[in-house]
Amino acid sequence: MDTSTVVDLGRQALWMTVLISAPLLGIALFVGLVIGVLQAATSINEATLSFIPKLAALAITLAVVGGWQLTTLVDYTRSIFQRIPGLFT
Repeated sequence: MDTSTVVDLGRQALWMTVLISAPLLGIALFVGLVIGVLQAATSINEATLSFIPKLAALAITLAVVGGWQLTTLVDYTRSIFQRIPGLFT
């Protein structure tokens, strides 16, 4: 196994991490921004006001894209396992 193979495996792992986490992080960022603007506009300083909508939005997002995330992760894991015999030749 040479250096380029290790770098390629690391690059693929980082890309999978970004790809799988992006929908949840994007939704959390958007909902947090909207709630923050509403809190600033109304001067309501309640911690649960930002936590509960963010939690609900993440649960809905996970229900929608969870199957895709799981399928993507399983396909990536299968491709890694299929590459194992060729890594040490």
